[in-house]
Amino acid sequence: MTSSQDGRTALLVDQHPLWLDTVQQVVERADVKVLGKISSSRAAYERLGALQPDLLVTGIKMAETEMDGLALVRAARERLPGLKVIVLSMYEDSQHIDAAFAAGAAAYVVKTAHPDDLTSAVRQAFMHSIYLAGARPAPAFAPGPVEDDTPGLTRRELEILRLVAEGHSNAQLARMLWVTEQTVKFHLSNVYRKLDVANRTEASRWAQVNGLLNAPAPALSVAA
Repeated sequence: MTSSQDGRTALLVDQHPLWLDTVQQVVERADVKVLGKISSSRAAYERLGALQPDLLVTGIKMAETEMDGLALVRAARERLPGLKVIVLSMYEDSQHIDAAFAAGAAAYVVKTAHPDDLTSAVRQAFMHSIYLAGARPAPAFAPGPVEDDTPGLTRRELEILRLVAEGHSNAQLARMLWVTEQTVKFHLSNVYRKLDVANRTEASRWAQVNGLLNAPAPALSVAA
């Protein structure tokens, strides 16, 4: 990747041009120069080679004649392996979130999030840690299940479950892990789904019953 003299660069993609203007303002708060704002996913892919951005921020839903955002993420990452990708989407379900990470996204931010969440995601996408860890992050970041008796929990999910069971709030977790509260909520939604529980109280009870609080702390899910 070739950054501008002012720092890192980004390409923004969304089917709504007015939305792109707003995203540009937020991204540039993180000292990232926006090289282009494109409403066509195919046009964005074609310009990747010439622009060589450090970051791609894309939505998922595109016009019917276009490839969707997840297809763009896969194609863009194949073309520019070092490209960081943030998916900025209206979808909040685990299926879309997991699919985005499987495609190679470094972060997933819902469009209802506070602008500061996107700014934080941009900054942390370039750090050597997971910002938004789904069940299947990008291969370079992928933490696998830690123990046979933890139902598919990743190291990061297990770490958060342990901290929740110790009584820490979402705000405290966000500060401790250097992520946003939105990130913590996504982690917890994955934990609840995998443990088949409804809330943090039930999740904490599961952790206590299964001896999680007495077990050695898991290694942090940090990329090399």
